[in-house]
Amino acid sequence: MTGESTIAGYVERWGLPVGAEERLVELAQVVAADEGAPTTVREPRRILEDHLADSLVGLELDHVNWDGRIADLGAGAGFPGLPLAIARPGASVALVESNTRKCEFLRGAVRRLGLENAEVIRERAEQWRDGIDSCDVVVARALAALPVVAEYAAPLLKTGGTLVAWRGKRDPVDETMGASAAAELGLEPLDPVAVSPYPGALHRHLHVMVKVSPTPPRFPRRPGVARKHPLGRGV
Repeated sequence: MTGESTIAGYVERWGLPVGAEERLVELAQVVAADEGAPTTVREPRRILEDHLADSLVGLELDHVNWDGRIADLGAGAGFPGLPLAIARPGASVALVESNTRKCEFLRGAVRRLGLENAEVIRERAEQWRDGIDSCDVVVARALAALPVVAEYAAPLLKTGGTLVAWRGKRDPVDETMGASAAAELGLEPLDPVAVSPYPGALHRHLHVMVKVSPTPPRFPRRPGVARKHPLGRGV
């Protein structure tokens, strides 16, 4: 497939390091060619825009420690985790995914791209005990409602760490519930940031929460409880 010139634009826009362009091109090729890739996005242009550019736009949050330990929850096909690992070789990126088939794809992609700073964790977010209080940044893209994502992320973050959730059109109810959940979890939500990862992209927002105090020890709750009984329902 082609698309190097577009990816070169990404390299310039986000100040990516030497070698990033070649790896991003190869990642796009892997997703397009591998029938086992866990995504319905196959058309080359959409891979570049909806996966690569949409992942890299997170780098515009310049107050986030993208060179620290990053956890991508529900990593799926590896977005945004794999592009962030390519963009920030000094970071350590954990691709947290409970589905075995998706983990196999992720491990193959990490090997092919030669990403020594990325590892695949086959765990549910609630059961990843080694991740507790260890992450500078937790990212989640198209994973769950904001209060659920906040509950997954909070126990994993160091105090001072940041949750970045990729979202589409703003939802006042979801945001209100997310803010209520954040208060229980030791998180402080910031104003959502409107982003434009590529021309024509509509309703793209990054929701940011900073861990300002320790998360209560009753979190994480048992697997599945956060989705069945999300925090913030009473607001």
